[in-house]
Amino acid sequence: MSLKKFDVIVVGAGTGGCLTAKTVAKAGLKVCMIDQKPEPKIGDKVCGDAIGKHHFDNINLAPPSGKELEQKIDGIKVYSPDMETVVTVQGEGVHGYLVNRQLFGQRLLKEAKDTGATLMDSTMVTDSIIKDGFVAGVSVKDTKTGEINEIPAQVVVDASGHSAVLRKKLPPEFGIEAEIADEDVEICYREIREVKEQVSEPGYCKIYLDLQRFPGGYCWIFPKKSNIVNAGLGVAMTKGFPNPKQLYHEHVLSMALFKHSQLLTGGGGLVPTRRPISPMVANGIIIIGDAACQVNPIHGGGIGSSMMGGVKAAEVIVGALEKGDVGKEVLWPYTGMFMELYGAKQAGLDVFRMLLQRLTNEEMNYGMQHHLITDDDLLKASMGEDLKLNITEKTGRLFKGLGCLSLLRKLNTTAKLMRETKELHRNYPSSPEGLAEWEEKTSQIVEKAKNM
Repeated sequence: MSLKKFDVIVVGAGTGGCLTAKTVAKAGLKVCMIDQKPEPKIGDKVCGDAIGKHHFDNINLAPPSGKELEQKIDGIKVYSPDMETVVTVQGEGVHGYLVNRQLFGQRLLKEAKDTGATLMDSTMVTDSIIKDGFVAGVSVKDTKTGEINEIPAQVVVDASGHSAVLRKKLPPEFGIEAEIADEDVEICYREIREVKEQVSEPGYCKIYLDLQRFPGGYCWIFPKKSNIVNAGLGVAMTKGFPNPKQLYHEHVLSMALFKHSQLLTGGGGLVPTRRPISPMVANGIIIIGDAACQVNPIHGGGIGSSMMGGVKAAEVIVGALEKGDVGKEVLWPYTGMFMELYGAKQAGLDVFRMLLQRLTNEEMNYGMQHHLITDDDLLKASMGEDLKLNITEKTGRLFKGLGCLSLLRKLNTTAKLMRETKELHRNYPSSPEGLAEWEEKTSQIVEKAKNM
């Protein structure tokens, strides 16, 4: 059975999906959002709940307020493994908000629907419909009745999160990455807890680095209210990775803050933490959000970048439909547009992530203690500027005495590779013809970073 035909189908009504649907509907096109959750549950997701203020400014979206806003963020404090050094990152680039994730998601959903988008909730997308080399709609299953249908559309957007239900099933000839390496994924466990004493420094998100306790990841404590926190940890999904929930109970709940605390909600999830996929388009389809790995590789935040990706995807889709051509060449500018706005920064931070995951706790303690990267330079690097190192002759003598010259070499190599990959991603090929050469250069940089 085939249902009503739409101009655009958006698979997933998360932050990116809602912004895509809203922007497409505003242009007067018929758009349908499909989500597996029942409508009241949309927005409820295991997440760090943090969003930078600049993301709202960039897409002209009203910032959270009222019950949707749980805490304003002034900065981030990063703790060394030995807890002896705290790096404080603050400034315009890290100002933001801790939101009630469900209320925020419901607001974006309402705005999309009010603009004219249709919602099909409690509906599972099982596959894409391929006709003449184009994605021409999706196959769906009603999770309540079991009824199976096909929904045609001129363009389909995969905004289904890490599960990437369409991207993973596309034919190889579409040229889109189907699988993401496990080492580029973080497996997380997070709880919302009510604590007995008021949280100190409620305007600061706290991140704890320790590669022995949290291999390939970190622990976070984000204050949502005076006595409620979002606390969790993530570890890289490398071979033999530890159970994050078990680590949480061993190393997080043992902190003094959580003595006699009360669990409000908890759960786990998977987050892609690497550079964006390339390309993000094929005939009749665009990939956005976590499905396209549009996530900050260092802290795993992806709400803001998915919203921006969704808006830009919609703009490209509207232009393509006006031309009457939704082929790969017409949709192609989207990937380069995203790379210029966020992907280049993301690619640079991906290299930095690879360094951090390969350091020892001792090297990390030394580097933070001696401020090889200043607080201000760390802020600038997090916003996409080149990584600057605070290395003097005195520093070199000190590290030689400590036997840590290898750390200086790793940092220098990292800074160089970050510059190279950002420049490469800013100059994403303007047509499919230049993709093979671009991908080869990207692979060479990634291999160098992995082999540091």
